[in-house]
Amino acid sequence: MDVILLQLLNGLDKGGAYALIALGLTLIFGTLGVVNFAHGALFMLGAFCAVSFNALLGLEVVTVDETQTTAWGTPLEVRTPYVEAYLGDFGAWILNYSVPVSILIAIPVMLLVGFVMERGLIKHFYKRAHADQILVTFGLAIVLQEIIKSIYGANPIPQAAPVAVRGAADIGALFGFDPGVIVYPYWRMVYLAFAGVMIAGVFAFLQFTTFGMVVRAGMADRDTVGLLGINIERRFTIVFAIAAVVAGLAGVMYTPILPPDYHMGMDFLVLSFVVVVVGGMGSLSGAVLAGFLLGILQSFASMNEVKAIFPGIDQIIIYLVAVIVLLVRPRGLMGRKGVMEN
Repeated sequence: MDVILLQLLNGLDKGGAYALIALGLTLIFGTLGVVNFAHGALFMLGAFCAVSFNALLGLEVVTVDETQTTAWGTPLEVRTPYVEAYLGDFGAWILNYSVPVSILIAIPVMLLVGFVMERGLIKHFYKRAHADQILVTFGLAIVLQEIIKSIYGANPIPQAAPVAVRGAADIGALFGFDPGVIVYPYWRMVYLAFAGVMIAGVFAFLQFTTFGMVVRAGMADRDTVGLLGINIERRFTIVFAIAAVVAGLAGVMYTPILPPDYHMGMDFLVLSFVVVVVGGMGSLSGAVLAGFLLGILQSFASMNEVKAIFPGIDQIIIYLVAVIVLLVRPRGLMGRKGVMEN
C-alpha cells in the first residue's frame, strides 16, 4: 500500500506537467485548428526564464575587507550578490525565492513570445493542412532549441527550490504508516498545487468571463461568431498568448524538479501531444484527465517489480495506451464526435 501511494504521488506531479502543456496545446488546436509542435519549446523557454532570472540575481559585487586577510596576507575579497548588497534582507529573500518570483518575469515574456509567434508565423497556416502546420512548428521548435543551446550550453542547469521547501514531508505518517516509509519532496507538492491552480484558473477564465464565452463559442462555430461582428481573430491571438503563458509557467515551476536543458521541450512535447490525442483533440477536460492518468500509469510502470516482468514498459506505456485508446475510440476519451475519426 505504501508503494502504491508513493507511485500515485509521483504520477500526479508528472501528470500535472503533462496536463498543463496539453491544456495549452488543446486551447490552440480547439480555437485556431493549428497543431502546434513548437508548444514544448514554450515550456522550455519558460524554464530558461527562471534560469536567466536566477543568473541575473547571482551577479556579484566585489568588496575588499581590510580587516581580514587571505593565506597570502592580502586583503580578503568579499563577493555579495548585487540584489543582496543593495536590498539587504529583501534582496536575500528574492534570491532564495528566485524560481517562484521569476513567474513575474515569465508572464510578460511568454505573452510577447506567444503574440509574436502567432502573428508572425502561425496565422499564415490557419487554412493549411495539418501536415504543413506540424512541419513549420516543428522546425520552429528546433530553431528555438538551438538558440537556447548556443546561449546556455548543452548541459542541464540546476535550479534550487526555496530553502523552506527543499526537504521532504513524511506523507506516510498522515496515513498511519511507519515514520519514514513514505516521504515526498515539498516542492513536488508545491508543483502539484500550482498545476491545480493553473488548470482551475484556465477553466474559470473560459467558463465565467465574457471573453472566455466568446472563445468557447468560436471553438464551436467560428464562422457564426465572426458574422456577429466579433473580432474573433484578435481573441484567438490572445488565446494563443495565454496558452504560451500556461506552458511557460509550467516550465518555470518545474525547474527545481528537472534541471533545464535545451531539449527538455522536445521531450515533454512528444509525451504531451500523445496526452492530447488520448484525451481527445480539442477537449480541454480530456487533456487534463489524460495528463494525470498517463502520468500515474507511467509512474507505476517505472516500478522495479513491474519492469522485472515487462522490461522497458515504462518507456512505452504511454504510447501503448494511446494505441489502445485510438483503436477503440479514435476521437479520444473525451474528444468531439467527428474529430480524428475519419
